[in-house]
Amino acid sequence: MKHLVLCPGSRSGPLALAAGSFADRGQISLVTAIDERSAAFFALGLSTATGKATAVVTTSGTAVAHLLPAAVEADRSCQPLLFLTADRPSRLKDCGANQTVNQQDFLKPVCRLVQQGPTDGFHLVSANALNDLVEKSWESSHQFAGPVHINLPFEEPLHATRFEQEEVLTGWIPGSFRRLGSINHNENIDSLSSEVVANEFFSLNPSCPGVVLVGPWRGPTNELAIFQKALAKWQLLSGWPVMADPLSGISFDQPGLIFNWELLLTSELFIPEEGLQVLRLGPMPTSRCLEVWFQKLGGNHLVVTEGDGRNLDPLGVSIQWSGGFAKWLELFLRKTHLEEELPSEEVKALFSKWKEKDQLTQSWLDKKLPLRGPVNEPSLARWLPRLLPEGIPIMLAASSPIRDWLSFSSHEAFSRRVFSFRGASGIDGTLSLAMGLSMALGQMVLVTGDLALLHDSNGWLFSYPRLPQLVVLLIDNGGGGIFQQLHLETASKEKFDQLFAMPQVVDQLALAEAHRIPYRQVSCLEDLEIGLEWGLSQSGPVLIRVCTHPEEDMNLRRELRNGVANYVQSTSHNGFSGEEDK
Repeated sequence: MKHLVLCPGSRSGPLALAAGSFADRGQISLVTAIDERSAAFFALGLSTATGKATAVVTTSGTAVAHLLPAAVEADRSCQPLLFLTADRPSRLKDCGANQTVNQQDFLKPVCRLVQQGPTDGFHLVSANALNDLVEKSWESSHQFAGPVHINLPFEEPLHATRFEQEEVLTGWIPGSFRRLGSINHNENIDSLSSEVVANEFFSLNPSCPGVVLVGPWRGPTNELAIFQKALAKWQLLSGWPVMADPLSGISFDQPGLIFNWELLLTSELFIPEEGLQVLRLGPMPTSRCLEVWFQKLGGNHLVVTEGDGRNLDPLGVSIQWSGGFAKWLELFLRKTHLEEELPSEEVKALFSKWKEKDQLTQSWLDKKLPLRGPVNEPSLARWLPRLLPEGIPIMLAASSPIRDWLSFSSHEAFSRRVFSFRGASGIDGTLSLAMGLSMALGQMVLVTGDLALLHDSNGWLFSYPRLPQLVVLLIDNGGGGIFQQLHLETASKEKFDQLFAMPQVVDQLALAEAHRIPYRQVSCLEDLEIGLEWGLSQSGPVLIRVCTHPEEDMNLRRELRNGVANYVQSTSHNGFSGEEDK
């Protein structure tokens, strides 16, 4: 473990003193936070960036309850996270003692493992029991990555003297715990019977038309490169077009990548009468068009996940393999002996049609979304990837930004890692998640709406020696702008705002100033590049606000979708004939 986030408390005093001592020795990076909910999301951001569990330390009582939102997200987005919570000993339970609750049960529904120290006090733990607790907790958090809760009752006296602390540390030998074994994410795959493997999971035929859909990456961070290599190998073998979510971790040079697939699905060009095979890697992207398209398709559908055995097929059209794509491809090639097969003419014609329409859509969108005039959200999604230096990571809030990025971002979006926490798709913890990512990854950009930022304004409060270089691009559209896209009918705009948009009167720039965060306002698209250059030149977190009009943006999105469908249809002769368009 390299990182620990510490929240204030008395019962957790022993853990705080230990964390401070290890930080002084340079053995861990210590961050302090006054808000447990923000602390947990910050740790989740760190864990996502590093691939290793970050620990969060809290005191007893309601402090533990504040960890639940981040625990839910860590569970669903498959990220390792450790919660170390101090508790009262059993003699103080169920007798009305102050700050004593059933906190050992708060996180159970979403944790990979919940462990409890000796209920009469952690001072009673044996060396072997402590070794077992550490080893089991660490492995459980990483094997099928997710949250682990360790609840530690402490008996008084809680606070060791300075002499006692130094005496304990003098006798401490780093690495004295048992070495943890390597974690095998695919340990049960080879135990499957050959009949099951052959008949159920390997019926895709790469010589017939199909597509690959790559959803958000939820595998271990250190296995992403292996996944990318396997995907490139499959595409070269099959020739299938690749439709990738910006959150997939796929790089710009991935063979067969179709950039504007989400808009192209609104046309009827890519649904052949005989159906279409689908290889879906990971969870579903955030796209209603995709769901409708899948429901119209026939053919064979296979979902492959990176160790997540839970059902990830909300449409009920697929079978699911949970052993990881690299392992699936290895077994597929072993059984089919198709190492060097070239794509068929039928598959080449399909890919050619996809690529042609993709390039037409790319050019059409560039003309419709120029870098000039008032700021609108589709244009932000289109131009931000182009204006930012290559490689600068981006985090998108789980609301309108991720949807616009999927639909309207340019091909440069794949020249960097893009993050968005879509496991549970909440807006809580947005700023804290970005802070944690930035602490590990360095300079990066968060794109968020005003309600999401306000919901986690305590994310400005973290205290640590090195402030992350985070540029927060705030899209201020006067409340929950995403609800404009639901086409809800209300008696008046005032009633809509009251029930759904919920605009707030807080001045976000004044709030940033109160936290001593530098800020700027960008009023038009022409000034966006200058604003980003300023933000990236600062040494710590900054805020850039742009104001948009939700009703106008809703109409613009509709016009763009309809326009792409009409344009692609008008330039088509025969969707799968391979003939030149007339």
